[in-house]
Amino acid sequence: MESQNQAAHLWQRSATDLAAAVRAREVSSVDVVRSFLDRIEETNPHLAALVDVRPDEALADARRADEAVAAGAELGPLHGIPVSTKINTDQRGRVTSHGVPALAGAPAEDDAACVAALRDAGAVLVGRSNAPAFSYRWFSTNDLHGRTLNPWDPARTPGGSSGGASSSLAAGMTPVAQGNDIGGSIRYPAACCGVVGIRPTVGLVSGWMPPAYADTPAGRTQIDFPPTVHACAVEGPLARTVADARLALRAMTGPDLRDPVGVPAAPRALPDVRRITVSVVRGIGTVKNHPAVDRALDEAVAHLTDAGYEVEELDGLPLLAEAARLWSLLIYEDFRPMLPLVEQVGGEDIRTSLKYSFAAAASVWGERPSLETYINGWARRSTLITRLQEMLGADRMLLTPVSAELPFEQDADLAGPERAVEMVDAMWPMTAVPALGFPAVTVPAALVDGLPVSVQLIGGRFTEERVLDAAQAVEDRTPRLVPASLGTSA
Repeated sequence: MESQNQAAHLWQRSATDLAAAVRAREVSSVDVVRSFLDRIEETNPHLAALVDVRPDEALADARRADEAVAAGAELGPLHGIPVSTKINTDQRGRVTSHGVPALAGAPAEDDAACVAALRDAGAVLVGRSNAPAFSYRWFSTNDLHGRTLNPWDPARTPGGSSGGASSSLAAGMTPVAQGNDIGGSIRYPAACCGVVGIRPTVGLVSGWMPPAYADTPAGRTQIDFPPTVHACAVEGPLARTVADARLALRAMTGPDLRDPVGVPAAPRALPDVRRITVSVVRGIGTVKNHPAVDRALDEAVAHLTDAGYEVEELDGLPLLAEAARLWSLLIYEDFRPMLPLVEQVGGEDIRTSLKYSFAAAASVWGERPSLETYINGWARRSTLITRLQEMLGADRMLLTPVSAELPFEQDADLAGPERAVEMVDAMWPMTAVPALGFPAVTVPAALVDGLPVSVQLIGGRFTEERVLDAAQAVEDRTPRLVPASLGTSA
């Protein structure tokens, strides 16, 4: 076992390293969890990234993890490792508040499938990560838990909606965090805070959650989620390294026939290919990149070329531009029935943000798109999925920005409808991907003027391992990015 001084700094080590050390009895889960809890106590009061942290429960779970090691039990890939879960995801015994005071009622009676998978993998759940109200902003502020800050620059967003997860990772509070993504909510926060985020193919990680209910004039009624939740939203991990993201994704992956789009079995092994081509899409002709964004792309191109990838530049890709436009039709029309609830229980920030977001969508699709337009949007989505898969085949992936801008200034979406349009235009790499359901990873590639700048790698459906390999090639050749205000980090 490690000395007391060494144990205090276990939070600096990766989940992959710590899981192996716990398994080999080189360190105890109790020491690992205590080190991260101390780090949470040190950094979270400033950042407000995690909520509902219960040290006694976490340490009790860690003691049980150590007992399982001592008994020679079969151990999962995350055995004894601290992980956070998001406030919009059911965890047994914790409130699924969505950051809304009126919804912070009774604790969940059961785990969402992705949380159950983390438990089965041996993870010690140490706290809940903050998010915006209803998880519908690229920021992480709500009336229940307050504002989460970015460890790199408090004036800029830590991302949303998994901003608490990304901020806590960058600060060293956990090595792995659970998140979800319907418009960049894993990938964008990871990029804002200089960590890794992977959005898996729709159906790979189960999105099943216990039934939710609402009181209506007809009585207590189960809430049925709209099509985009099933077709575009995913659960997935954020982590401090590509290897940890890979480990966590494998732990979360599993067949679950309760999920309407769940894959009934793990995908087959990928075919061997001699050389992977990476096609670079710097923009779609709607917005100009910040110079730092192009610099990060240049760095990633150099790293991938050095690693043996064939890299080519594309002059835009109309398919992605169309997918980004479709996202603003399908997502917001599916959310429209929720607006009365937002008006009733949501705070001023989420009401204002959604008002401007709907105005941005209306600038493309009109104030109230017709049912025919909506149906045609779903039909067109299917065509675009086929076309992109045919383009990528077995030996190609895409390299794009994360956003055309650097991390947004806090509350930029509240500045007015014109700024909302600018933001949606800048975020085309985030919105095009969920509109089609493909896997994508964001990985840091540069540090510019004190801020991390990441790139996105998009692969064919169920090619997560191949996309993670490319992200690993970028990470291996990029100096580790650490927020200077927090001192040494893992």
